[in-house]
Formats: sequence, structure tokens, C-alpha cells
Amino acid sequence: MICVIGDTHGDYTRFSHKKIKALGKDDFLIICGDFGFVWDGSDKENAILKKIGAKKYTTLFLTGSHDNYDLLEKYPEEPFMGGRAKNISGRLYMLVSGGVFFIDGKTVFAFGGGQAADIDARIENSTWWEQELPDEAMLDIGRKNLEAADNKVDYIFTHEPPASIAEFLQTGKPTVLPMSRLNIYFDNMKGDISFKKWFFGKLHKNKLVPPKYSAVFDEPYIIE
Repeated sequence: MICVIGDTHGDYTRFSHKKIKALGKDDFLIICGDFGFVWDGSDKENAILKKIGAKKYTTLFLTGSHDNYDLLEKYPEEPFMGGRAKNISGRLYMLVSGGVFFIDGKTVFAFGGGQAADIDARIENSTWWEQELPDEAMLDIGRKNLEAADNKVDYIFTHEPPASIAEFLQTGKPTVLPMSRLNIYFDNMKGDISFKKWFFGKLHKNKLVPPKYSAVFDEPYIIE
């Protein structure tokens, strides 16, 4: 079983949801960006990472626009379920963007990263990292891995939504999140790939956009 949620932002109480607590040793929890528990490298933070890694299920997360990329880069990459990942602690892994993974008998494309609305304030406070938005080389890796999978996967997990989906969900709002090359990349991709459902966490809401797109946040979505 795969359980999907959105941004956790370092909030450990998010793991107390009854659907998450019910996960077993063969199950996976996927967090669609802004994991937030790799942030300051403190002893307290490392203790929490060990607690997450010691859970009976496997926790997988994507990077977002509120993660400490300098700290994450210190963890070495390793082959993982058909793609590449970074082992953070025990059964806790960061999925490297652009990979096609085989998880719980399903084919999965994962791509993290994003652009925050508060980027100017975060640059001023030194909590912004250039690596948040992938460069063209990383985007090309994603294209090539999808081509190798014949542009067909079961599920797509990202932090950012495709541009057209983001625009649809923000229609009529006074403040609209900025669009980046990553949103455009996903928008160009979505018409060329066969997939069952696309999950993203950026918008902090639980919302289905029929027929294939789901914004996920604090209500776990279960894939049997």
C-alpha cells in the first residue's frame, strides 16, 4: 500500500494521523515536498529523523521549496527501487528527482523542487537555496527516464503542479503563486505521458481535479 500526503514542514504531529499509524512494514508513506525535517542539523532534528526512519513502514519524500538543500546534498545517493535516493535514516529516504521507481508493484515518476511565493524574504533571511529549482540537466534526466519507460507510469509524484492545474486551482484568488520553468515543464509533459494519477503538495489543500490530478496535504490518500 502507498499512502500519500503533502508538505509536512517539520511537523512531527502529521505522522499521528490514524491512516498513517495503520501502515505496516510493507507499506510506503510518500510526502510530496517540503519535508522540512532536514533543516538545521541539530541534535533534536537528528533524533526526530531517527524516529521517522525507525517506523515500521518506509517513508519517502520529495524536495520542495522549503528544504535545506545544502544539508540534503551531504547525504550520498544510492540505487533505490529502479531510481536513485538518499538514505536519511533507517527506512527514511529522499527520492532523487527525475527517477522512475518501482514501489509496491507500481511504476512511479518522482520529481521534487519548486519556487516559493515568499522567495524575496527568504533570500534576505538566508533560507533560500538556488537548488530549489532544477536546472536544465536535471529536467533532461527526467525526460530521458520517462522515455526509457516508454512514457508510461502508474503514478506521478511532484511538489509543484503543472502550470495549467495550478492556474485552475487558484482562479479568483487575490494572491497567485508564481509559475516557474518547473510548472511549465510539467505542463508540457502531461500530454505526452500515460499515467493513472498525478499527486502534488505545493498548494496545501486536499483537492481532486478530475480526472487524474490530486492536490494532497493533511488528509492521506491511499493507493491500494
